[in-house]
Amino acid sequence: MANVGLIQQLQAEFTENFKQLFSQATQGKLPAIKDRRFSSEAWQENPQFSTLAHLYLLSSQTMYNWVDQLDLPEANRERLRFSVSQWLDAFAPSNFFALNPDVLKTFQESHGESLQKGMVNLLQDMQKGRISQTDESFFEVGRNLAITEGAVVYENPYFQLIQYKPQTTSVFEKPVLLVPPCINKYYILDLQPENSLVDYVVKQGHTVFLVSWRNPLPTDRDSIQNASWDDYIENGVLKAISVTSEISGQETINALGFCVGGTMLASALAVARRRGLDPVASLTLLTTFLDFENTGIMDVFVDEAHASIREQQLGNGGLLTAAELATTFSFLRPNELVWNYVVNNYLKGQSPTAFDLLYWNSDGTNLPGPFFTWYFRNTYLENNLKKPDHLTIAGTPVDLGVIDMPAYVYASKEDHIVPWESAYATTNILTGPVRFVLGASGHIAGVINPPSKNKRNYWVANTEYEEGFPDSADWFNESTQVQGSWWPDWAEWLASHGGRKVRAKKTLGNGTYPEIETAPGHYVKVKAV
Repeated sequence: MANVGLIQQLQAEFTENFKQLFSQATQGKLPAIKDRRFSSEAWQENPQFSTLAHLYLLSSQTMYNWVDQLDLPEANRERLRFSVSQWLDAFAPSNFFALNPDVLKTFQESHGESLQKGMVNLLQDMQKGRISQTDESFFEVGRNLAITEGAVVYENPYFQLIQYKPQTTSVFEKPVLLVPPCINKYYILDLQPENSLVDYVVKQGHTVFLVSWRNPLPTDRDSIQNASWDDYIENGVLKAISVTSEISGQETINALGFCVGGTMLASALAVARRRGLDPVASLTLLTTFLDFENTGIMDVFVDEAHASIREQQLGNGGLLTAAELATTFSFLRPNELVWNYVVNNYLKGQSPTAFDLLYWNSDGTNLPGPFFTWYFRNTYLENNLKKPDHLTIAGTPVDLGVIDMPAYVYASKEDHIVPWESAYATTNILTGPVRFVLGASGHIAGVINPPSKNKRNYWVANTEYEEGFPDSADWFNESTQVQGSWWPDWAEWLASHGGRKVRAKKTLGNGTYPEIETAPGHYVKVKAV
C-alpha cells in the first residue's frame, strides 16, 4: 500500500488545489470546464454549480492519483481504478436532479412537465429492462435496416447464409464471405443504404455472402444452448465457407471476419489448413484479436476466479444473456452509454432520437454457455489461441502460423474493445503478405465509415516488411495519414484478389441450395429474452 508520507502529500496537494479553487470561485474567475457533463452555459453561469463541478473533478483526480500510488500489482491496480471510476461516474453531481442546473432549468421552463415525462420514460425502460438509447419505434429490421436485396440460401441450427443480389452486370469470379461476430447481430454491416458495408461491397462488383448467426433463446429445445466453440467453427464458419464455395463454383473464396467473427474465421482457416484444405484466397480481419496479451479495459474482468465461476454456471449448458453482455459493454463507457441517458431521458424528460447504430446496439444476442466459457478461458485468460498446436479445435490441432494467404488487417485507433496495438500484433502471427490499416475513431464508428460522408481518416505504411512488421509505435511513426474512409483502400486491395470478371448470375443459390426466404431472413429478427 502507499506509505503514510505519500498519502499526506496527496492530502496536501488536494488542500492546496482546493484553496486555489475557492479563491478563483470567490473572485468569479473559475476556468471553463471541458468535461461534457459540465460544459453547458447553465453550469458556467451559476457560480455555486460551477464550483461544485470543479470540486467534484478535483476530488475525482485526487482519488485516481491515490489509486495510482498504491503498491499493488498492475492488474489489481487497474481493477481498483476501474471500480473507483464506476463509483465516481455514478456520483457525479450531473446525475442528480437537485445538483444539475441544466435539469433544473428544463424543469422550470417546462413548468415541471420535463420531470413528469422523465418518470414515464423511466417506467417504460423498467418494463424493457434496459435504458433506451434511441427511438426504437423508428427502426425495423427488414424495413429500413438490413435491406440490401438478397436471399437466405442455407440454414442450419447455428446460422443462416445470405447471398446478396448483384448490382452490377459483371462480378469478380471469387465471392466474398462476411463473418460477423455472433455476440452481435450481423446488420451492423448492413444498417441503411448510405452506411452499409454490404451494399458498398456489392456495388464494387462482388458476389457477397454473409453469415447471420442464430440468436439462441432459453425456450429453444435443440442443442444450441450446449453449443461449443468447436460447434461454431465446424458447423458455422467452415460450413459457410463450404456452401459459399459450392454455390459460386469457386475452389477458393475471399473471406472477411469482424471482431469475434475474425477470431472465429482465423480459427476455422487454421483447422482447414491442417486438414489439407485451402479454401480462402484472401483474408480480411476487422478489429480482431488473435493475440490476447493486451485486452485493454476488458482485462478488469479477466481472472481465474471469474473463469471458474462461469464454467460452473455455464460450462455444461445455458445462456449468457444479451442483457448481461450489454450491461458489461455499457459500463466500459458509462458516461456515454449510461449516465448520459439517465440525465436526458429521466431527469430532463427528453426522448432519444432515432439512431441506427444505437438501435443495433440495443438489439442484443444471447450466447451459448459452453461457447463463451471456452472462448473466455482460451483467449482472454490464457491467450492459448496464438500458441502453435496448443489447442485442438474441432478435433484438429491449430496453428495460426499456417494462415499464409494475403491478408488485410484493419484496426481502429480509439478502439476500447480491441486496442489497436493488439490488432496490429496479428501482423506478426499471420505468415503471408499483410496490409495493415489503422482507422480513426472507435470499435464500431471506425469500421462503419462510408466514403460518401468523407469523415475521419486512416493511416497506412506502404512498406514491404520482409523480416516482420516493426513495433506498433515505429509503424505509426512511419505511416502516412490519409483523409476519408478506409473502404476504398480495402476495395482496391480486395479487387486484386477477386479474380477475373464474369457475367453476374440472375438467380441466387443453386440447385443444391435454393432460396429459402428473402433477406434478411428470420434468424436476425429473433429478439433476445
